[in-house]
Amino acid sequence: MEIRRLNPADHPEWLRLRLALWPDNTPQGLEAEMQEILADPKMPVFVLARPEGGLGGFIEVALRPWAEGCATRPVGYIEGWYVDPDLRRAGVGKALVQTAEAWAASQGCSEMASDCDLWNTISFQAHLALGYQEANRIILFHKRLS
Repeated sequence: MEIRRLNPADHPEWLRLRLALWPDNTPQGLEAEMQEILADPKMPVFVLARPEGGLGGFIEVALRPWAEGCATRPVGYIEGWYVDPDLRRAGVGKALVQTAEAWAASQGCSEMASDCDLWNTISFQAHLALGYQEANRIILFHKRLS
């Protein structure tokens, strides 16, 4: 299993994986985010390279000044994490998270945090299986102003 940093040739596959994770977004919107991530050295992206070519998963990580439920600062944060369905339950997600955790530790972090939507039971169970504990539940509100 080859987990490595994202490289420029991975761009189309990274976009494919991001669209699979966030299908309600447009390719253009995700591309804009990707450019911001690439410009920020404190936001690495790690990928699983498939032996036959292409990618099978990714994890985007950041340093945040704080995170809900954490007592130390800064905190490593999983911003996005996805594994193609054909590779799930084979240790790929765990390997990606462990790579992200090692990077955060190398940046001086002693805690790692993440989040998922309330309806995303697969992500919730995956986090629990890797030793993450639920820190809080919140309901977010919004209102359009005319």
